[in-house]
Amino acid sequence: MNEQQPTEDENAAAQDLIGFIDASPSPYHVAETAAALLERAGFKRASAEAAMPGTGRWLIVRGGSLVAWVGPDKLSAKTTFRLIGAHTDSPNLRIKPQPDVQRAGMDQLGVEVYGSPLLNSWLDRDLGLSGRAAVAGPDGVSTRLFRIDEPLLRIPQLAIHLDPSINSEGLLLNRQQHLAPLWATSDGAMPASFAAFLAAAVSARVEDLLAWDAMLHPVEPSRIVGLHRQFVSAPRIDNQLSCFTAVSALAKFAEAADNAADTVSVVALFDHEEIGSTSHSGAAGTFLGSVLERMWLAADGDRAGYLRALVEGCCVSADCAHATNPNYVDRHEPEHRIALNGGPVLKSNANLRYATDAPSAARWVQACRRAGVPLQRFVTRSDIGCGSTIGPLTSAQLAIPTVDVGASQLAMHSARELCGVLDVSALQAAMGAFLL
Repeated sequence: MNEQQPTEDENAAAQDLIGFIDASPSPYHVAETAAALLERAGFKRASAEAAMPGTGRWLIVRGGSLVAWVGPDKLSAKTTFRLIGAHTDSPNLRIKPQPDVQRAGMDQLGVEVYGSPLLNSWLDRDLGLSGRAAVAGPDGVSTRLFRIDEPLLRIPQLAIHLDPSINSEGLLLNRQQHLAPLWATSDGAMPASFAAFLAAAVSARVEDLLAWDAMLHPVEPSRIVGLHRQFVSAPRIDNQLSCFTAVSALAKFAEAADNAADTVSVVALFDHEEIGSTSHSGAAGTFLGSVLERMWLAADGDRAGYLRALVEGCCVSADCAHATNPNYVDRHEPEHRIALNGGPVLKSNANLRYATDAPSAARWVQACRRAGVPLQRFVTRSDIGCGSTIGPLTSAQLAIPTVDVGASQLAMHSARELCGVLDVSALQAAMGAFLL
């Protein structure tokens, strides 16, 4: 499959992914972009504060997280859950509450490191700003999203003449000292005010701007690259690729469903996976469980039936997988080579860093076979640790059998990542087959 030229449909799926990513520079934008995609497929928004609707096509957004579901007209004693989970956040740099800094005649912004990015990949890039702002108004506090795709910020690397050992000894960046982006010259004048700038961007008075969750993002557009145009080059592939394929698979399933299937099909996109998931909208919290149980009870089910439906159901935890880097083959398990454009990846770990076990793995193998897509199997070297996912957390929170899967990629946690064009539609097809 990795030597195959992308078809028109495969290219279209990759272009749709690119549109999704470029529209979603922050987790809050991911949730809204996903919600808009589902709304075009007939899903309606519910409010967590209001009475919960039962089965049908519904979604709830909480900050950077989303839960969407579609189910039969009536629950039965055999109804189960089919759940696909992913995460909306990516490692990046975030603006501090009092960010304005003046040094050496330059106006800079103080930033914190979110998650575990490859810090060097943020150097010498044109960077924009995105996130959400809390604004006071006559009717209380409102939250406003902002997305500024202008090249406002830059983190310049030290010239090699001033650091001549960098190519022999490597680059070492101090998170406090070396990552503050510059955005203006000051020469002793009043420094540029981030609060004033952001207030204008969200059409508010500066005194009404109460707080923000603001972050940097590269403004270079995503694109298809390579000799045969087989790769997607983009930021935030981890894990927006999984978010996009999950919601698009659910949308297609909902449009084709005749409500005869005795399952409740769910997509859950969580914020904060990159920092441990412990939040009111993260996978380690009660957000998903409370939504599902309230939905079940609103559809005239009972708690015993809800718990049974979880145990007899299955969850796919979708997060990107490491492709074998040809320049670092020794860092990968030699008997488990993972290729770009080689099909979805089934991930396992003996210490349950991934939630996969034999029965849950079998569900994914069968889904790939039904979809007619190849399957790859990933395990890390025994002397190198693997990453974490929402899989074990979701499985433990809900007592639902879970399998960890994903599409392969290179440069994970870089400001610019790489995946295969063919893997977008392949993962989407496998997810669709899982929901059937």
